[in-house]
Amino acid sequence: MTAQEDGQDVTGRSSQPDGDDDIRDVVIVGSGPAGYTAAVYTARANLRPLVFEGAVSAGGALMNTTEVENFPGFPDGIQGPELMENLRRQAERFGAELVADDVTELDLAANPKVVKIEDRTYLARTIIVATGSAYRMLGVEHEERLLGRGVSACATCDGFFFRDQDIAVVGGGDSAMEEATFLTRFARSVTVIHRRDKLRASAIMQERAFANEKIRFRWNAEVTELLGADKLTGVRLRDTVTGEAKDLPVTGLFVAIGHLPRTELVRGQLDLDDAGYISVAHPTTKTNLDGVFACGDVVDHTYRQAITAAGTGCAAALDAERFIAAGEGPGEVTTVAPRVVTPTPQPA
Repeated sequence: MTAQEDGQDVTGRSSQPDGDDDIRDVVIVGSGPAGYTAAVYTARANLRPLVFEGAVSAGGALMNTTEVENFPGFPDGIQGPELMENLRRQAERFGAELVADDVTELDLAANPKVVKIEDRTYLARTIIVATGSAYRMLGVEHEERLLGRGVSACATCDGFFFRDQDIAVVGGGDSAMEEATFLTRFARSVTVIHRRDKLRASAIMQERAFANEKIRFRWNAEVTELLGADKLTGVRLRDTVTGEAKDLPVTGLFVAIGHLPRTELVRGQLDLDDAGYISVAHPTTKTNLDGVFACGDVVDHTYRQAITAAGTGCAAALDAERFIAAGEGPGEVTTVAPRVVTPTPQPA
């Protein structure tokens, strides 16, 4: 029997399950520490969760990190991808069905909830949204054109390509210090560009950066322009105090200025806060719609840690379990709308 015949693709990931007339107890949209933890808990509760991990983003932001030192239970630290794979395997062990694919549409007000992916439709009593966040970019001219041509938001993905080059990192938090420190493995020099006169990173991350002889700092500076036609040759900086402009010659620029919540699927359905994150009724993970719960970085813009994301994933699973146990979800399907969604024709 081939991997495809056994319901898995050649990577070992589950292939897309058939849409059917059954109502799933739980569909989890997203993965990462929050989504996978929700999958572990709902699977152990025998709620047969179906998890859409994301075609590219399966595992979440930790797939792009190096060593995770502050996740409890790993005194020597653990690599981000290894931690996510462990969580994924744990969810599978208890019966979670995991699919590395993207949800294209949600109808969260429907009863049951409707989940669409490519040409299939699924029904669910409850939905757990764990879509995480995306890198926040600078928003300056030519940034999109130079992505992959000197501009990046992922040091672990692209750092190797900048061996013996002078590069820069924009940001002042833990992520920026982690990226800068990691990049010194390859680069000749790393300049940290920060718009203030002091970092907001944790003390230990600051100490490591300040102690690294390859890392230098440009304080009170912001990037106003990217230089270079086909590839990055430098950045134009503006002094946030004096307004003076100066050019910094670099061949690589790594952006580490935070994240934006991935809420495209739920906008117009779920209430969002002023920063664009999904609003929940604390201390629960309940959203404004019955049977819809949210967890992880799509909710949290305060702590943003792997362990807190996992904690909210656990909470979302328990909230969903209680919702179903209380009989608040729909009963069996009697009449079901057409099961096949016709894909929108793509231009030639």
